Amino acid sequence: MNDRSPIRVLIADDQDMVRTGFRFFLDAQPDITVVAEAADGESAVRLAREVRPDVCLLDIRMPKLDGLEATRLLAGPGVADPLRVVVVTTFDLDEYVYGALRGGACGFLLKDSGPTLLAEAVRAAAVGDSLVSPSVTVRLLKHVTAEKEAAPGPEVPRPQEPLTDRELDVVRLVALGHTNAEIAASMFVSLSTVKTHLGSIQLKLAARNRVEIAAWAWRTGHAGDRS
Repeated sequence: MNDRSPIRVLIADDQDMVRTGFRFFLDAQPDITVVAEAADGESAVRLAREVRPDVCLLDIRMPKLDGLEATRLLAGPGVADPLRVVVVTTFDLDEYVYGALRGGACGFLLKDSGPTLLAEAVRAAAVGDSLVSPSVTVRLLKHVTAEKEAAPGPEVPRPQEPLTDRELDVVRLVALGHTNAEIAASMFVSLSTVKTHLGSIQLKLAARNRVEIAAWAWRTGHAGDRS
């Protein structure tokens, strides 16, 4: 029997059917349990602060308070004890993705990504990792690149220490939307080796999560396929 406590999840979505579907699937996972539901953003923020779930799943378009503002209130840079937020939405729009991740979300999924990816995103968020729908990742970071070209702004900070070739390989695959398991398979290394590389990369880049690693890769030209 697994003694580890299940991952406690809050679901916030204004559609009853979506909440029911998410709860049904997540509660069926042996390591995940849904502890709260909300139908609007204000209730989501209040419940999240009261219940302190391990992961909050927030829709973007909700009454009273939208998911982007709720994300900022729960996980934004100014929050003293931020919660882990995964934004789940129907709308594959650059401004939504960018706004959610800028607001502190550690994951972004489209509702049609499927239940397996939803569970993976919850598990990743619970341990401090990030998961963004692969179909979204490249578009998001192309948006970052286009923004930089339109208004270059300040230089991207240099790593505190140079990244090794293997670390740069991991960075490139993260930027292309690969999961840890896919990176391990691609590089013919163990999952624990990938996690070790990611920990080192985060320290060197002063990145909070893999989303910031991916953004650094695209801003510095390390996201392209190697020839």
